[in-house]
Amino acid sequence: MSGSLLHEQQDNGDPSACLACNHIHCPIAAAQTPLAPLTIGQTFTLPSAALRETRRINVYVPPGYADSAAARLPVLYMPDGGLGEDFLHVAGLVQVLTSNGTMRPFILVGIENTARRRDLTGPTTSADDKKIAPQVGGSAAFRQFLRTELMPLIRQRYRTSAETAIMGESLAGLFVVETFLQEPDLFDTYVAFDPSLWWNNGQLVSQAAARLRAYKGPAKTLYVASSSDDVKIPESRRLEPALQAAAPHSLRWYYKAMPQETHATIYHPAALQALRVVFAPLGRASK
Repeated sequence: MSGSLLHEQQDNGDPSACLACNHIHCPIAAAQTPLAPLTIGQTFTLPSAALRETRRINVYVPPGYADSAAARLPVLYMPDGGLGEDFLHVAGLVQVLTSNGTMRPFILVGIENTARRRDLTGPTTSADDKKIAPQVGGSAAFRQFLRTELMPLIRQRYRTSAETAIMGESLAGLFVVETFLQEPDLFDTYVAFDPSLWWNNGQLVSQAAARLRAYKGPAKTLYVASSSDDVKIPESRRLEPALQAAAPHSLRWYYKAMPQETHATIYHPAALQALRVVFAPLGRASK
């Protein structure tokens, strides 16, 4: 069920390593030591009744977690959390920012995709939306998986505090914003980059002001960043006026325009800025 995320450095076959010696008796080759795995996190699989499939989960815990048996850390969940997706570069950001003191330590939980367009989209009446995948509109089931299966398991396996957050880009950003508007109590902090708010003819944005005005719950944080992509992203920019007009006092919100970035490049630089802001060390004012 559990193991390590490993990366091994392999010999690239470069002949220059033995240019000055016999291939059989090369002292460089003789001096090589056995390769050892480089562990960067943990991985396990979770059978899901909500999704009717088994999902792979990748976890990064900061170094300070092992130093104190009493330490309890917040948890940052991320869709698109596979090794071939966004887990590795976000884990690197969390490691650097916690090490240099510009971000509070967090446990990072990545959910690897199986059917991304199914899980991260809500219902839609748009014929064009329905063409993007054989199945769409499964966001409610994915939320159920998080709420009733994954989050309880993470609380059981790791020393966690009550604080939770979720972060995603594009369709994962759509899921983040949809969850914030439809089930705001699921997380404390919501971070979305270039969210695909064009989904279902922009209905989430159209409903945002009314849902914001209706919110009477505890304090929340929302961070949204958008790139220069003018084809699919204008709906994201419509969210800022809704926040300006209707955000409750209990909502700490940020909207960051990043015109220097494209939809393909925004995740890493936006995450760097967002993590420093919304997860700033306690007592340090975020900007």
